[in-house]
Amino acid sequence: MIYDISYPLHPSIQVYNDKAAKRPTFQTVADHVTGSVHETDITINLHTGTHVDYPLHMIANGDTSDTEDLSLLIGSAKVLDCTNVGDVITKDHLVSMAIEEDDFLLFKTKNSFSEHFLFDFTYLSADGAEYLRQKNIRGVGTDGLGIERAQAEHPTHKTLLSNGIVILEGLRLKDVEAGLYHMICLPLNIVGVEASLARVILTDD
Repeated sequence: MIYDISYPLHPSIQVYNDKAAKRPTFQTVADHVTGSVHETDITINLHTGTHVDYPLHMIANGDTSDTEDLSLLIGSAKVLDCTNVGDVITKDHLVSMAIEEDDFLLFKTKNSFSEHFLFDFTYLSADGAEYLRQKNIRGVGTDGLGIERAQAEHPTHKTLLSNGIVILEGLRLKDVEAGLYHMICLPLNIVGVEASLARVILTDD
């Protein structure tokens, strides 16, 4: 079974804080009425929908997409059922879960079940991020459009990104059960940026 856990990109996609200015724009620049081909221009923020964050996003002079290691993004991944968690996933939630070194964790929360931006979306706390650092995981993904919200100085992002832990945001996990999968995450090969749009699939074979 193949599960596509990426956001479909379209002009009315849900975006962070529901800001209209953050939505992508699609413009037809050639069509079969005026010419012989059909072409579309897109203007889009790299943090739209499903995307990977790189250290530069939150850390001055941090690494960019140029340092990406695809071996971290292709391999086993654990979907963790956090649908009963309220606003924030904390260390206390995580200690009871089977988390091991080199895991890539995907948090399935209430976020996956909303087609509209949730201002109270479930996020990962600073102490949760520190616990994952101590566990030496390779990456963490969330079905929120941010791994954290309303945290001064962005400690969750910084703890993860400064320790080589990949952040994957904007997943769609509604139809995926908790368990172990094979993940293929392929960000667009864009040079020198702080984030990249990605297509992510899971297989259970």
